[in-house]
Amino acid sequence: MSLLTDPAAIAGLVAREVRTGSRDGAPTRIAVARRIYGTDQPDLWDALTDGERIPRWFLPISGELRVGGRYQIEGNAGGVVEACEEPSRFAVTWEMGPQISWLTVTLTPVGDGTQLELVHEAFVDPELWTQFGPGAVGVGWDLALMGLGLHLSSGEPVDPAAGLAFPTTPEGVAFVRAASSGWAEAAVADGDDPETAHAAAARTVSFYTTVPEDDQQS
Repeated sequence: MSLLTDPAAIAGLVAREVRTGSRDGAPTRIAVARRIYGTDQPDLWDALTDGERIPRWFLPISGELRVGGRYQIEGNAGGVVEACEEPSRFAVTWEMGPQISWLTVTLTPVGDGTQLELVHEAFVDPELWTQFGPGAVGVGWDLALMGLGLHLSSGEPVDPAAGLAFPTTPEGVAFVRAASSGWAEAAVADGDDPETAHAAAARTVSFYTTVPEDDQQS
């Protein structure tokens, strides 16, 4: 069963931006995603920060969800909570093995809903950036923001198995293709070569939508 009826339209709910920055004198690239959800700020904050609720749209999380505490997302990143300003902003380190990056989420009331702005800053290997561009991390966040939207609209948990399989379905491929193209355009707006950016986007689509050989044989 499909999670979406119009995947390109859902991907289009996210506004994407790429920035060039620096930390400790070293260059960084910054992926920014913004989406407005039809719920109030306290409810969106709760969905993002309650350890019992996060797995309903993302992944199980453990640790101490407080400033200075360490957290670990099951099968994914861990890190340290660096800031928490309920119900408007939190910041964490995003650590996978030896790699560290920085994530900041800001919530702002907008009309009858709430805008979520996600800012992910990382030191980027130039060769890796040329190969995949911002979509390598950006599409992953697009999928998470989609899951969040499904949870908020229904109040129910997103089926983990359906979420994991989604990128390889026809609807999932369309979603990933639209999201990756959006990240390529954002990279071009930040100064990347258009041909290189869109070639990277195509490789990102293949990365997210190709079924692993082990799964194909099972």
